[in-house]
Amino acid sequence: MLNVDKRLEQKIGEKIQEALTNIDEINQIARSLDEKRADSQHFKYGIIIGRLYNSFYYQSRRILKRNPTKEEFSEFLGMLSQKQSEILKGL
Repeated sequence: MLNVDKRLEQKIGEKIQEALTNIDEINQIARSLDEKRADSQHFKYGIIIGRLYNSFYYQSRRILKRNPTKEEFSEFLGMLSQKQSEILKGL
């Protein structure tokens, strides 16, 4: 990560680990939204990405006192890409 504030980078890393720790919650959300897709790894992955996206924006505003720049958002996507297999494996 080049442009993302180190505090923000650390917080997003923590949120990824938190999401992996709370897989039971993700399973419950998936089941409550659509029983047909409750076992869909892609559906649950989408829920996790949504949570991380929300956290990224929230933490950017909390820590940096502003919305993330395009470059920071691009780096966030890079973090997700690097952690994709770990997240999917955790599902």
